[in-house]
Amino acid sequence: MTEYGIHASHEQIPPGALLEAIVAAERAGFAAAMCSDHFSPWSTRQGQSGFAWSWLGAALQATNLSFGVVTAPGQRYHPAIVAQAIGTLGSMFPGRFWAALGSGEFSNEHITGAKWPRKEVRNARLRECADVIRDLLGGAEVSRDGLVTVDRARLWTRPETPPPLIGAAVSVATARWCAEWADGLVTVNAPEPHLREMIAAYRAAGGRGPLCLQVHLSWAPTEAEAEAIALDQWRSNCFDPPVCWDLATAEEFDVVSEHVTVDRVARVVNISADLDRHTELLRGYADLGFDRIYLHHVGQDLMPFIETFGAKVLPALR
Repeated sequence: MTEYGIHASHEQIPPGALLEAIVAAERAGFAAAMCSDHFSPWSTRQGQSGFAWSWLGAALQATNLSFGVVTAPGQRYHPAIVAQAIGTLGSMFPGRFWAALGSGEFSNEHITGAKWPRKEVRNARLRECADVIRDLLGGAEVSRDGLVTVDRARLWTRPETPPPLIGAAVSVATARWCAEWADGLVTVNAPEPHLREMIAAYRAAGGRGPLCLQVHLSWAPTEAEAEAIALDQWRSNCFDPPVCWDLATAEEFDVVSEHVTVDRVARVVNISADLDRHTELLRGYADLGFDRIYLHHVGQDLMPFIETFGAKVLPALR
């Protein structure tokens, strides 16, 4: 049976308020949670970007939910440090934590001042990082001299069972590649044919583990309110690669998204005041084979969404 969780967007909501929302989400019937790990939001209107790893310890302690994080080792983070963070949370909260690894976005990684590599180099670096993290979580002493350098690293605190390392992908090619090394796949909502193709490519290449989906949605009591929320908060997030990979600052995202329309946003956000419509869409994703579906209301006030979906949508899905 598909598990329905909530996505915690650090780029939109201060960490204290986000923690309160996650506690409320568990009470409302959400079964799991995931969050993003960025240094910068995609818009000055979003206006936040708390440190996910600090927040995860508090969120895991405050709830009984499982949690995942989408992170990018290799430039802003050394993979040994990511492994240490994963190992610590996995040790403290056995069986409740997973990490998804992606190749990153320039808006977060440029802060180091290092060169931003080409996409194929970023993918190769990510694969090296994934191998380093997995070996460290498995108890090995690790040294590497490649796209990442590691010198005699060893994790002294780690869980008996290493947390899963999930592959983050938005393209069919990346989904197929993730099957080589990942313990599962996570992606975002897209047209049904594209999601089917991604799933098929991942499984055909030997991909194992759960299929996870983050669903961007905007709900409000009226259609006009739902559209206004989506346009205000998510119009800077509807650009295909390489644009979304290569812009540097929130201000740059705001400039390029100035003339984006609500119709364009609706291609990446499920916008509706109709709860039955949201239920129908979510049920459709489950029918595709996703094991976990994480709902991301793109507004900054999560409480009405949590209360309403907890009372009316989640029971209908079950």
